Amino acid sequence: MTDSAKHTVWVLGDQLDPQQAALASATPATHRILLVESTAKLAQHRWHVQRAHLVLTAMRRFADERRADGYEVDHRVAPSLAAGLAAHRAEFHPGEVVAMEPASRDGWELLERLGVRLVRTNQFLCHPDEFAGWAAGRRQLKMEDFYRWQRRRLGVLMDGDEPLTGRWNYDAENRERPPKDGRNHWPSPLVTPLDDVDRRVLADLTDRSVSTWGAPPDGTWATSRTEALRRLDHFVEHLLPRFGPHEDAMLTASWHLAHGLLAQYLNLGLLRPGEVVAAAETAHRAGHVPIASAEGFIRQVVGWREYVWGIYWLWGREYAESNVLEAHRPIPPAFTGAAPTEMRCLSTTLQTLHDHGWVHHIQRLMILGNLALLAGIDPQAMTRWMWAGFVDGAEWVMVPNVVGMALHADGGRMATKPYAAGGAYIDKMSDSCRGCRFDRTKRTGPDACPYTTLYWDFLARHEDRFVRNARVAQQVRAAQRLSDLPAVRERAVEVLRRLDAGTL
Repeated sequence: MTDSAKHTVWVLGDQLDPQQAALASATPATHRILLVESTAKLAQHRWHVQRAHLVLTAMRRFADERRADGYEVDHRVAPSLAAGLAAHRAEFHPGEVVAMEPASRDGWELLERLGVRLVRTNQFLCHPDEFAGWAAGRRQLKMEDFYRWQRRRLGVLMDGDEPLTGRWNYDAENRERPPKDGRNHWPSPLVTPLDDVDRRVLADLTDRSVSTWGAPPDGTWATSRTEALRRLDHFVEHLLPRFGPHEDAMLTASWHLAHGLLAQYLNLGLLRPGEVVAAAETAHRAGHVPIASAEGFIRQVVGWREYVWGIYWLWGREYAESNVLEAHRPIPPAFTGAAPTEMRCLSTTLQTLHDHGWVHHIQRLMILGNLALLAGIDPQAMTRWMWAGFVDGAEWVMVPNVVGMALHADGGRMATKPYAAGGAYIDKMSDSCRGCRFDRTKRTGPDACPYTTLYWDFLARHEDRFVRNARVAQQVRAAQRLSDLPAVRERAVEVLRRLDAGTL
């Protein structure tokens, strides 16, 4: 086939797997590869610099690797994705352009409008069509039901048709308080020294005047499949054995604990979910990893991650706009780095986010999400902020997790209760309350914990809705019986005013 007759495989920036579906039947003799860096996409948000760097650097390394495989790669910078494709077509006149199904609705609709043939994605273990089939006819969707269905159909941690060890779930054993020896307990993440490719990307972000924030990359995040695989091996050998018990703990002395730090590689295609799960299961069956840790990690990949992916596609575009609690407060200045905060748990979390573009799932849910829920922060604004601020951010990740799980903006379709909590929970699962200037036991007064104050105010504010919810009705009635509830609500007004002003 002559160069002018070649077809084009368009690889998007979150599809960086050499075995992705659109490349399955491609060869250097029959196809060239297109990658487009969109300046419009970069101008869309204020990105954490490590997130922007990760995506662009991974794209450039992918392009270099495919060239080493013999492919002709057209890697271009363009005003938009559509403009990039138009310029490619004008230069190369491909017979057809094919791409793997995008991970966002906007991407899907764009590629269809542009006449790109879409190939069924193989980047997940459960395709949206399969998820829709599982969900059909169910009165209520539960992640645990989906997780067990996934385990059976994939044969993961199974002994025939029953779960290995006879139990499906070890979640109750994976909620231990922070370990007292946490300062020296957790091996440091691997680091890859920055090279000329990294430096060129950072220079390009500056030259293009891309709006960014956060600490510059320090080599923590892998930008190639080879380095991502090295981090997977490191996690399974050194961290997975101790992952389970403290997966919900929060420590000021360790930003990573025993977490895998792998989600961004799965989301970009640098790792495959099947190989990640297989590595964890193999380590358990070999006797190197306790079942509670192996199961807890596999549940996050096979269960939660795939469930969120399925929900994103099943419930449609309007789900992302849900706001049943009518929350309209803007993102607080503390979240954007425009102001400090005296809340030690929040300050620690935001500092970690600044330094690494990442915090773990409990910090997202019970520090950031919880405060956003209690304060009434706009769910769409919160979704955009988290999408652009985390190295593993993606629309399909953030919409269900923020709108559904964290902010209860969907009215309970995803989580039957709001994940609201006061300072007592934060004190139980972290070491942040020690040394904080606020008192987690107080709900009124100038030293009252803002989480505690806002928790009781939240229950009172939404009592008509939640008094009918069996999972939180008892707490609502407790709020109604508080003798100092008027003072709590008055203090909440002051807390919210200071949160908005950046003086809390």
